[in-house]
Amino acid sequence: MSDARIRNKLIEMALQARELAYAPYSEYCVGAALLCDDGEIVTGCNVENASYGATNCAERTAVFKAVSMGNRAFSAIAIAGGKKGAQALDYAYPCGVCRQVLREFCDPKRMTVIVCRSVDDYIEMTLEELLPCSFGPENLEG
Repeated sequence: MSDARIRNKLIEMALQARELAYAPYSEYCVGAALLCDDGEIVTGCNVENASYGATNCAERTAVFKAVSMGNRAFSAIAIAGGKKGAQALDYAYPCGVCRQVLREFCDPKRMTVIVCRSVDDYIEMTLEELLPCSFGPENLEG
């Protein structure tokens, strides 16, 4: 991502969203900040459930929230995660399902994924690097 100011804002918002996570079972709290193509930033956190399969990741929470608000094009996402109360966070990469959900709405060559532990400690890559040889909507076009 070429604009450091936007990247830093996404990271800060992902870190804030992480604080809202509902993770009573794993105690692994994740926050995400999704940059819509119109410049709006939508956040999400993971929401666990006693019936584990009903749990939702932070990335999908942000995407679903953005879609429900009318946004369908995204250019970047920052993700912050780690154990509740941990001094240092992990690099919390998106799970396979979240990668596929992002792929539904993003050009994998253009979508920036930032996994971060802080504003100064992050790894940045494209969605294509995280999900090579992906399957998207264009594969279903006649």
